[in-house]
Amino acid sequence: MRFSRYQILAAILLAALAGILGALAADRWFASPGPSGLHDFVHEQLELTADQDDRLDRLEERYAIENAQLELAVRHANAGLAAAMDREHEYGPEVSAAIDQVHISLGELQKSTVRHVFGMREILDENQQREFDRQVARSLTGSPPE
Repeated sequence: MRFSRYQILAAILLAALAGILGALAADRWFASPGPSGLHDFVHEQLELTADQDDRLDRLEERYAIENAQLELAVRHANAGLAAAMDREHEYGPEVSAAIDQVHISLGELQKSTVRHVFGMREILDENQQREFDRQVARSLTGSPPE
């Protein structure tokens, strides 16, 4: 079966679009919220004890490793999608399975991020938790800071 230049171009554009959408989704949902990020908010806006600072540093070190691994899995899944699109040149079973894998990878990254946010919250005292919760809600809803 021969493919026209239009079909090949469309497949390449779809593969690029899938990669861009995956990157945008990861940036939108998993990047540090707000102009200075949640970690900066915690370290700069909340009055942390030395013990809290140390515990947060250790938590962030572990999360950085896990996050890097999961981001690599998302990139790998996007590459798999691009390869499937290149092989099938249509929305076929390989493309569908590759999209499912992208969603699984993005979901695992999001779950890890949410677990990390709760881990950060656990280290805070009650007053800090209230401020933290408001900042998290603003970050997730896109609401402007108060």
